[in-house]
Amino acid sequence: MYAIVNISGKQYKVEVNDTVTVDRLSAEVGEEVSFPVLMLVDGAKVKVGTPEVKNVVCKAKVVSHVQDKKITVFKYKAKKNERKKQGHRQPYTKIAVLSIG
Repeated sequence: MYAIVNISGKQYKVEVNDTVTVDRLSAEVGEEVSFPVLMLVDGAKVKVGTPEVKNVVCKAKVVSHVQDKKITVFKYKAKKNERKKQGHRQPYTKIAVLSIG
């Protein structure tokens, strides 16, 4: 059984006991969060919501907050001696899916 859930405006395919990396959530580590289910697939049975499946939520636990690798953003204008170098690390949250239903 798997579900398509909406987390921070993006859709993720999750199963029970999965660990998913999503955009940074405001929840603390160890806190339980729930997300709306857009589609639920159980074998041959498929439930599609309009826009969400009623009375079905995905419960997950926040495992940790992490950051991605640093990327370099370099802007310059040729022949003008204008250069700007910046770095960026995207924040993410790892969640463990506890239950769907």
